Amino acid sequence: MSELRWDRNFALEQAGDDEEILAELLELFHHSALADLDKIKAGAADKNPVAMGEAAHSIKGAAASLGVEAVRVLAHEIEKAGRGGDLAGALQPLPALEQLLQQLGSMK
Repeated sequence: MSELRWDRNFALEQAGDDEEILAELLELFHHSALADLDKIKAGAADKNPVAMGEAAHSIKGAAASLGVEAVRVLAHEIEKAGRGGDLAGALQPLPALEQLLQQLGSMK
């Protein structure tokens, strides 16, 4: 299983050192990332790498703001490949991204 490589201290700082706010931000991130993951999968089904890249961009930004580095890196790979029209390249990191988002959802 891949590691999230989550910088919890950075994320807590972004939440104003408030544990409750951090928990809420993580929950919001998880829900929005799952919605964007659905958009990535729809883009894959439609053979539309550009749509995949656009949805991945959203995940990348949110992951960066919460210090979830592994998710950010994978989303960036999908975004870059997708915006370049590389369907195969955008598909390659997708299983690992999905796994990490599931892992993120199980964090408490």
